[in-house]
Amino acid sequence: MSKPSSGRLNVLFVCALNQWRSPTAEHLYRNDPRLSVRSAGIRTSAKRRVSEADLTWAHAVLVMEREQKHWIEERFEALDLPPIINLEVTDAYEYMDPRLQDALRKSIDPEIDVLLAGIDEKP
Repeated sequence: MSKPSSGRLNVLFVCALNQWRSPTAEHLYRNDPRLSVRSAGIRTSAKRRVSEADLTWAHAVLVMEREQKHWIEERFEALDLPPIINLEVTDAYEYMDPRLQDALRKSIDPEIDVLLAGIDEKP
């Protein structure tokens, strides 16, 4: 992954409907000075559906379940996709539920640290 020109890592959070998990993740990380964040869903009825523009913008995509990773890889196979990381966060809580926030932070924080370390090592 190349070093972002903005100095910030563009992260796309993806879940099924862009209703609970990915918008909560976007909310939690929107003020992180190291990141620029967006969220989207894969289903037709998603509030905001994943687009080619999202994937071109993103340096990394963090999905909540394996199904979402496969959907992106199949639907956008012609694109040079950024790394897609499965967080394995189940759809058990509503938007901003404290338990969801905790599960997301525990899954996302280590991944962000690894991604940023990888960028810092690049020339």
